Parts: sequence; structure tokens; C-alpha cells
Amino acid sequence: MNTQSTAATRPSTLAWLLIALLGLIWGGSFFFARVAIHEVPPLTLVFLRLGLAALALHIYIGGRFDLYPTLKAHWKSFAILGLLNNALPHALIFFGQTQIGAGLASILNATTPVWTVLIANYWTPDEKLSAAKIGGCLLGLLGTAILIGPSLAGMTSIPLWALILPLCAALSYGFAGTYGKRFRAIPAIVIACGQMTASSLMVLPVSLAFDHPWTLPMPSLAACAAILALALVSTAYAYLLYFRILGLAGATNASLVTLLIPPFAIVLGAVFLGERLGATDFAGMLVIGLGLLVLDGRLFRKREKMA
Repeated sequence: MNTQSTAATRPSTLAWLLIALLGLIWGGSFFFARVAIHEVPPLTLVFLRLGLAALALHIYIGGRFDLYPTLKAHWKSFAILGLLNNALPHALIFFGQTQIGAGLASILNATTPVWTVLIANYWTPDEKLSAAKIGGCLLGLLGTAILIGPSLAGMTSIPLWALILPLCAALSYGFAGTYGKRFRAIPAIVIACGQMTASSLMVLPVSLAFDHPWTLPMPSLAACAAILALALVSTAYAYLLYFRILGLAGATNASLVTLLIPPFAIVLGAVFLGERLGATDFAGMLVIGLGLLVLDGRLFRKREKMA
């Protein structure tokens, strides 16, 4: 028990390296989606991401951890979690990415902890707003306003809906984070597999009805590679890596990956896709990042210890 506490407060070098790797992988998810979305409709892309990732996790787990009895007993809860944490937000982000780049989409998605804190304040009895949380939320909302302000005022060619959709996805993630607390007694790897299995089954008929994927042309080699990377690396492997970090460093330190995703997505988008962010985009990212640091609270704890 003491070892876990120590790991949670003082991450090892290995833990920091894994956190950085996870930031790169999840930042890469926005890059891979931007590559694939030009050739594959959003709903079909969501299904391919979730379906391939779920299949990979089923193979990896191999029936361990009482996987199938657990899925059968809790299928309704997994369906709700899969909708909130996978199917809905992935679809919203992918639709948004038909108009915006990987970097901007990742910055908007970084507001997830802000919405999680606000939702948890009303839906849970043990996570009420504090001064630090209020300050962090206000900074996060200010950063969001800086990002969408130019489109709202008609100062850019980016449609406002393309910015709103990733924000709605972040809101959905916030509800999922709060709802997910009921799964505490279930192994995390089973939760990941269950929610992706349920969400892929939900998205499949929607994709067939609206996208008619059998009529689509064969994606290019680059798009196929992006889809495989999105599903197997940025989803299935990313979950396994995240659980490894949880064991090494604890949930609080693992949450720091949120700060690393936008920079990695921005760099990948700039180097490989030629994307460029404006001054307001960087300003919004910095303000949101500051808000996340305030929400995290560790800066204040370090100052108190130094005093």
C-alpha cells in the first residue's frame, strides 16, 4: 500500500517515459484520424477504430479476468459507457476533423477534465468544487472561448459547428468519466474491452445505414495504415499502456497525459500534414493547459511544501 502511494506521488523515470509515450500515441490518434477521414466517412471510421481495437483486446485477454461472464452480467452498463466514452465522442471528433486539423481538435478535446469536474460536482457526493477547481474550470472555459471566438465572430473560414463538435465530445467524455465510477470492482482491461465491444456493435448498423460502406472506393495504402494505427496503436495498445501507467504512477500522475496530447498532435500535424495554428489557437491552448495544471493542484501542493 505504501509502495503504491509513493509511486503515485513520485513517478519513476519509467513512468514518465510511458506517460510521454502515451501522450505521443493519443496525440497521434488525431493525426491518424485526419489522414483517414479524407477517404473514409466518420461513422465507418469510428466502427473500424472500435471494432478492430475490441477484437485485438479480446485476443489479448483470451477469456481471462472472467471477461465473458462479466460482459454478459453488465452489458447494459457497458453499452451506456461505450456510447458516452467511445461511439458518440469519436463520431463527433471525426465529423469535426473533416473541417479542422489534428492540432486544433486535440486542443478542444483537452477541455475534457474541465467538463468532468463540473459534471462530478453535481452528480457525485464526494467530488465538490473547490477554489482550485473553480479557478481551473474558469481558465479552461476562457481558453475555449479564445479558440472558438474568431469563428463565432466570422473572422475565420472554419465553420463554428466543426469547433463545437469536439467540445461536445469532451462533454461526453466528462459524463463517461463520472458514470465510469460504477465499474470500480471490474478489472480496467475488462472495462476497456467491454465498452469498445458494446460501442462497435452500436456503431455498426448506423454506419451501414448512413455510409453504405460497400459502395465506397478502396482506401489508399496511407488511409489503411492510418486506420490500423488508430485502432491497434492509439486505442487498443494505448489502453494497455494507460493501465500500466496507473499501476506505476497512480491516476493523478497518469492524468498529466492530457497536457501532452495537444503538443504532440500539433507537431505531427505540422510536420506530416502541413497544418499551421494561429496565434489565438496557441493562446487558447496555453490558457487551457494552465487551467488543467490548476485543476491538478500539484503546483500548489509543491509551493506549500516549499513554504
